[in-house]
Amino acid sequence: MNLELDHLDRRAAEAFDGYLVRKDLVRRYARQYPVPTYVVEFLLGRYCATTDEREIEEGLAIVERQLADRTVRTGDEELFKARARDQGSIKLIDVVRARLDAKTDSLIAELPSLAIKDVRVDDDLVKQHERMLTDGFYAEVTLSYDAAIALEKNGRPFAIDGLRAIQLSRADLLDALYRGRQSLTSAEWRQLLLRSVGLEPDALSERAQLVALVRMAPFVERNYNLVELGPRGTGKSHLYQQISPYAHLISGGKATVAKMFVNNATGQRGLVCQYDVVCFDEISGVSFDQKDGVNILKGYMESGEFSRGKESIRAEGGVVMVGNLDVEVEHQQKVGHLLSPLSVDMRDDTAFMDRIHAYVPGWDFPKLNPNDHFTDHFGLVSDFLSECWSRLRAGSRVPVLQGRVNYGGALSGRDITAVNKTVSALLKLLYPDPGMEVPDDELETLVRLALESRRRVKEQQKRVFKSEFRNTHFSYAIGEDGIEQFVATPELRSDEAIDPDPLPPGQVWGIGPGGPETGPSLYRIEVGAGKGSGVRILNAPVPPAFRESVRYAEQNLYARAKELVGDRDPRSHEFSVQLRAMDNDRTGAELGLPALLALCSGLLETSIKGGLILVGALNLGGSVELLANAVGVVEVAVEKGASVVLIPVSARKQLFDLSDDMATRVNVQFYSDTPDALLKALLD
Repeated sequence: MNLELDHLDRRAAEAFDGYLVRKDLVRRYARQYPVPTYVVEFLLGRYCATTDEREIEEGLAIVERQLADRTVRTGDEELFKARARDQGSIKLIDVVRARLDAKTDSLIAELPSLAIKDVRVDDDLVKQHERMLTDGFYAEVTLSYDAAIALEKNGRPFAIDGLRAIQLSRADLLDALYRGRQSLTSAEWRQLLLRSVGLEPDALSERAQLVALVRMAPFVERNYNLVELGPRGTGKSHLYQQISPYAHLISGGKATVAKMFVNNATGQRGLVCQYDVVCFDEISGVSFDQKDGVNILKGYMESGEFSRGKESIRAEGGVVMVGNLDVEVEHQQKVGHLLSPLSVDMRDDTAFMDRIHAYVPGWDFPKLNPNDHFTDHFGLVSDFLSECWSRLRAGSRVPVLQGRVNYGGALSGRDITAVNKTVSALLKLLYPDPGMEVPDDELETLVRLALESRRRVKEQQKRVFKSEFRNTHFSYAIGEDGIEQFVATPELRSDEAIDPDPLPPGQVWGIGPGGPETGPSLYRIEVGAGKGSGVRILNAPVPPAFRESVRYAEQNLYARAKELVGDRDPRSHEFSVQLRAMDNDRTGAELGLPALLALCSGLLETSIKGGLILVGALNLGGSVELLANAVGVVEVAVEKGASVVLIPVSARKQLFDLSDDMATRVNVQFYSDTPDALLKALLD
């Protein structure tokens, strides 16, 4: 029973006196009684919110007695009803739902654990707790029995005389949260957050901890839409079912438009109006009762609004979709895309995908082992935490980003909105007090996580409709003069490795000779081609030397289009160009030939050979410039793992000085002009 307090337990006890509970006790009682975790924590928080063992023992006796006396186990229904008749009234803990009985023009309540569907309830009580009219909520209920009414025809002897919702309602909760957070370091606070939802941070990798944090985002950010797919047994739905009374879980099957949004007949608002988070579990099996259900959901996820006739209704509930991947991630990417497990109406709809703010990689979270991953230490009481989260939904933390973070040109307006919402949510979770200073390094970590979570959505759109979502290379810079950094999704093949497999069309590796201080440096040029005209460089800001390289490549493409791309018309296409610098030199100087071949590859929709690095500068007349330091260029190519280097023939004599070791580790091929280079570079 006794727990040895660790450093974090002691620090948390000082910072959050009266708001802590031992999480092993929560699990013990949650398994014994037929109620969610947060109901047990509500009682434990009331009587056991201390680290004093004697007080905990006394409080546990009260909690055990109340859970035993007030929760209804299967088979005990008639026993509780009989007690109500004999005693006049009883107290119990149950879900309370209400509905309108049109025959008697009265509201009646339902208590599922007692299987009673016709409990009298006062209209004012229902108006105070409108969630009764959707899917209900857990409450401490005072249930009375009137024998005289029982004798009447169609009498309803049971009545709810009073109820207390299982949630805190104090006005100063956020002040307590702010004070407590300021007493802890960022690392301590993150660990306490994880313990507060029942997880032991020491048993989780850094990656798994970040996954757990993003799972919390919908609780603190209004209208936040999230998807998580992954293996079974990783606790994807636990947070939305057990931790907060402000979340509602829909488990598979039919979802009705009336229940989700609004009942047109009665005007009763649905789940998205009543809850902060609505989670679809087993999303592959979810469907709506109306054909336009998914379209209504799609519109709501975009704007936070839906219509009832001519009336537009605004709601703030976030939409979360969780489900299982039945195969390994690598295999799923070979046979489809990573949103394939969504229901048929959603899985290939790129417009629906675009409404998803973050895709959480559930495969990066371990299968939960109660002996390893669940904490036995102290954490914040769930009803305190969930109430604070609900109040943090007001406002946004996007102003923290202004002047500090600049996004790259590959992000669309929806991408920026999604990333900003994720960063805002993570800031609320980790820095709940708006007055707290957020260090640049920690802000950068959150920005990278948000960009990755959104890019994962874009990569699936790209697999479905490549021509529209061809540029998925998300980047950012911290500060006005910050270096542009690119963010990949780890489940994709590394974007920085020269792989023997061909790159997608429009993408090439190139080496620039660099300068005296930097030396030869590796670059990756990525080009997307679509309808339109002109060439647009997405880097922000554009390195002047690279702008010149692209200009020379563009003019050579137009001048020698017939030789290079046949009957394709480059002037009727728009090219988007992205430069990724892999080494010290970031100028993009003397990359004319790699840029030209990237444009040709994108236009021809044909890949460049795998393992190939291109070298060469062009002038406006189309000639290939002399290459300085050819030996250094080839040495860098070998270092980067290239199997072939395509180099101007004018540099052939320089390579007489190439060492025997280097000469045997790479295949050096020469080209005479740009058409010859393209012919040798294109995949057969």
